[in-house]
Amino acid sequence: MHEIRKRLAQVVWGDVHTGHRGGLEILKAIGPGLLVTVGFIDPGNWASNMAAGSTFGYALLWVVTLSTIMLILLQHNVAHLGIVTGECLAESATRHLPRPVAFVALSTAMLASIATAMAEVLGGAIALQMLFGLPVRVGSILVALVALALLLTNSYQRIERIIIGFVSLIGLAFLVEILLVDVDWPTAAWSWVVPSMPAGSPVVVMSVLGAVVMPHNLFLHSEIIQSARYDERGEGVIRQRLDDEFVDTLFSMVVGWAINSAMVILAASTFWKAGIQVTDLAQAADTLTPMLGRAASVIFALALLMAGISSSITAGMAAGTISSGAMGEPYDIHDRHSSVGVVTTFVLAVAAIFFVSDPFQGLVLSQAALSVQLPITIFLQIYLTSSGRVMGKYANGARMRAVLVGIGLIVTALNVYSLLGL
Repeated sequence: MHEIRKRLAQVVWGDVHTGHRGGLEILKAIGPGLLVTVGFIDPGNWASNMAAGSTFGYALLWVVTLSTIMLILLQHNVAHLGIVTGECLAESATRHLPRPVAFVALSTAMLASIATAMAEVLGGAIALQMLFGLPVRVGSILVALVALALLLTNSYQRIERIIIGFVSLIGLAFLVEILLVDVDWPTAAWSWVVPSMPAGSPVVVMSVLGAVVMPHNLFLHSEIIQSARYDERGEGVIRQRLDDEFVDTLFSMVVGWAINSAMVILAASTFWKAGIQVTDLAQAADTLTPMLGRAASVIFALALLMAGISSSITAGMAAGTISSGAMGEPYDIHDRHSSVGVVTTFVLAVAAIFFVSDPFQGLVLSQAALSVQLPITIFLQIYLTSSGRVMGKYANGARMRAVLVGIGLIVTALNVYSLLGL
């Protein structure tokens, strides 16, 4: 088994045990999933949430709630594919779909990974501009080179805990700070569960949706969990991992929902109430001033830089997973089918940044692009996880299949409505 896949499985999922399991073992199963929440505080999420809160107040909180519910079900379902079959989503598509269909699905997923990498690299470049005054284009090259070096040398694991810890502290700061600002909680509570589409909001709705339910994460999630080869460990281990995975996913996604919501609420309470629309991520640092004081901008920029590098690496891994899966192979950075996909993604992502005139809008639009691709990945996943030929007795039942199809239709309808409203 390739070392990178072992490492990913250990970091994100931990070890699997059999037999009697007490509370400590359950906590161990939950804990590693918290690492996934770093994905909720990446530059794309920051821009989307700040745009939502500063422009429309609390009105779009329902998108965060709906997106998180969808994400829990989709992540749980795609993890089943990896656990049961020992294949990631890309490998399974290549094996079980007609070649033209698999090509379209994986090609669009690759484009989504490029859009994601563009946003993450761009976010890191904005951070370098805040810290050192570097031009965004120069900064994007530096961030991409650092992420590529860490990926190609497989050395990311040496600093991942530092990055995750620092970025998680900022996520915690967002959560704590909503207690320090004047929040209209009745309006926020209503907006969490009641959909509304204010004039001019379609792009931001798509952006928030794409930033939460990111297509590349569904591919990467299945790769990470299948790398542990639970399918080779017997029926008991498979069933235990399925149970653990749901608790893990549910807990970490709820934390992610809270962080995303806190960002929107802070932007609404800080900027929207003052009639200020955020047009630059540097403005978002102001939301942390009550808690962090004059150092808020520097701390925010450092967290943004680390989040940009960390999430760029994740996007690169997802691209490598897709490109290797298209060849029917697992991810291995030392194999050319994986490495070419990774390098190509960063080259195209940086090239795209050179055509971006407004970095903040570039972040928002890149996340909206993810929403456009999302239905393809969702229906691909549904087909594979509902197939008895692929999943055997673990194929989706009628109820789960109906729920997943409903999610796919809702995302499609939101995209159509938003695109027609542009």
